[in-house]
Amino acid sequence: MHITESLLVKIALVTLFLPLIGFIVTLLFGKRIKWLYWFENSILIIIFFLSAVLTYLKLTNFTDQTIISEFQWINLGNVPFLKTFTIELGIMLDNVTVIMVLAVTIVSMVVHIFSVGYMKGDKRYNRYFSYLGLFTFSMLGIVLTHNLLMMYIFWELVGISSYLLIGFWYEKKTVSDAAKKAFLVNRIGDIGMFLGILILVTTFNTFSFDKIFYQISLGNLPFGTEFGLTLVGVLLFCGAIGKSAQFPLHVWLPDAMEGPTPVSALIHAATMVAAGVYFLIRIFPILSGDALLIIATIGALSAFIPATIAVTQNDIKKVLAYSTISQLGYMVMAIGVGAYTFAFFHLITHAFFKACLFLGSGSVINAMHHEQDMRNMGGLRKKMPITYVTFLIASLALSGIPLTSGFLSKDGILVGTFAFGSLTGNWWFAATGFLVAFLTAFYMFRAIILTFHGKPRDKKKYDKVKESSFVMAMPLVVLSILSLSFWYSLNPFNPEESKLLSSWIKPPEISVPQNARYEFMKTETEKVNEVNLKEEIIYSSAYTEAIHHAHYPTLFTSATLAFLGILFAFILYQWKFIDPDKLANKLKPVYLLSFNKWYFDEIYYATLVAGTIGLSRVINFFDNKIVDGIVNGSASVTRYLSAFTGKFDNIVVDGFVNMTAYLSGLLGLFFRRFQTGKVQSYLMFVIFSIIILLYIFK
Repeated sequence: MHITESLLVKIALVTLFLPLIGFIVTLLFGKRIKWLYWFENSILIIIFFLSAVLTYLKLTNFTDQTIISEFQWINLGNVPFLKTFTIELGIMLDNVTVIMVLAVTIVSMVVHIFSVGYMKGDKRYNRYFSYLGLFTFSMLGIVLTHNLLMMYIFWELVGISSYLLIGFWYEKKTVSDAAKKAFLVNRIGDIGMFLGILILVTTFNTFSFDKIFYQISLGNLPFGTEFGLTLVGVLLFCGAIGKSAQFPLHVWLPDAMEGPTPVSALIHAATMVAAGVYFLIRIFPILSGDALLIIATIGALSAFIPATIAVTQNDIKKVLAYSTISQLGYMVMAIGVGAYTFAFFHLITHAFFKACLFLGSGSVINAMHHEQDMRNMGGLRKKMPITYVTFLIASLALSGIPLTSGFLSKDGILVGTFAFGSLTGNWWFAATGFLVAFLTAFYMFRAIILTFHGKPRDKKKYDKVKESSFVMAMPLVVLSILSLSFWYSLNPFNPEESKLLSSWIKPPEISVPQNARYEFMKTETEKVNEVNLKEEIIYSSAYTEAIHHAHYPTLFTSATLAFLGILFAFILYQWKFIDPDKLANKLKPVYLLSFNKWYFDEIYYATLVAGTIGLSRVINFFDNKIVDGIVNGSASVTRYLSAFTGKFDNIVVDGFVNMTAYLSGLLGLFFRRFQTGKVQSYLMFVIFSIIILLYIFK
């Protein structure tokens, strides 16, 4: 069979639109046909195989080639500020795209299958699966698109489908509030993204990534300055801040745990929250040095703050939610320091082990009759061995323990931050990364010990616990196996040496002129002509050399910190050499800061929410009392004036007219007496009148 680019494009299009068909059919006929959820599940199995074929064909036949297929959608002709303007729609297939498509379809498929058991008996069973189909379609659209317009359209579709899934049990107020919170907070970030897109399209007259990159590579910058390029990069990054729950818009993600647990796995693994990181990877060639520094800083804060919150949370899903924010911060920080390849590597590995953890927590919650507080669990490893082992493997991967996928990808990120620090002297990114590695291992094994180890703390619920059914346990086994290192690198301690995944994912060609990049990434020769150079940021000799030297120090440091975090968790919660409650009392201010999530929700409510409500009340008062007062006052004045003029018209004007008519009538009656019809009388009146006139004018 001859493999052509058009064949890959057709496979990609079928993969994209099949979930949409599943959504429409399941939504329309789900009430009548009870088994229709299997139609949606079958579609996900089909697109998984299609994505696997697509990935294989792309990586084996077109390894170093980017395939773009587009068509003209709208031709607006001459538009003010844009001249001749056309809008193209299309897809782009490169190595990053096909690997991401495969990860999305795998996670979505196992979530669909897991949901068959978890959601059994729900009164809106088929509708739930239709929403999953819409979400999958939206996410695949983000991954496959080749331009900013389609990216934004599917971006908003992901927003609305996540709103539907998070708020699926909308009868409960906390659930509907969480869905609204997620939707509104994401819109804040999307406003910035929308403004960035508008600046790019008015500057370059196109939405297409490749055409924008080419124009910037020629030195054509927004507003003609590096600041304009930085501004665009930061505005676009705002969209990623919202979608990937980065500081300070991270507050929606923990509340999203109110939705069904499989939805949490879908949102927090390879799909919704990963969209922001994937978007940054897509626009990486146009990010200036200043924009990258801002991105790295936000990523570091987003990695550190949620990690400190997760160590004190008692809701098993909240622990995993804050863990997700922290790991996304890792990825964003990696992009900011130039470790592009490892950011994407961690995005893929994180998708599998975090999906495993969320589905594992769902297995526990389902077995414990929807109990989520880890303080009411304990001893479950004896009753749920499959869930325990898979949860343990995924936790080891998240903690960055050797022989797991998380060790490889997290080590790569830390190497990037370490190399960045050695070249710039800015070590706080590396320090943050290492500290978060310790905290991650600690809070994950705290969760394992509280949930699965020790004695049961709720005997009644514990006695009813049993291992989940095959349809729920099988996805956990699959995802835990995908959390091992050999899938990604044949060398379990260095992903670069075996050239497995890293051989397919290469840094993109940099479009940003060198004067908008980091100074240390330029050679003396390059500095002579800074504007038009297109040297690749990660291939610069200084950075490559620094990464090479940083590998083994970082490897041993991160592994040591991960083991120390696990050891500390066992000391506090398993062996109880130190009483965690007494330690919490000694460090009460720090503990309360962590337990209350750094008071972000309270601060936001007291300032932004209360301020918005207060402003709304002021505007409402102004509208009711001032604007409506003026309008109503004008109406009252008009009404009184109308009443006065009505009376004036009736009494004065009409009275004068009527009086004139009355007088005319009286005169008529008077003179009527003189109209006798006799000539003699008329002659007498004439003679009498003449005599009077002569007397007057004599």
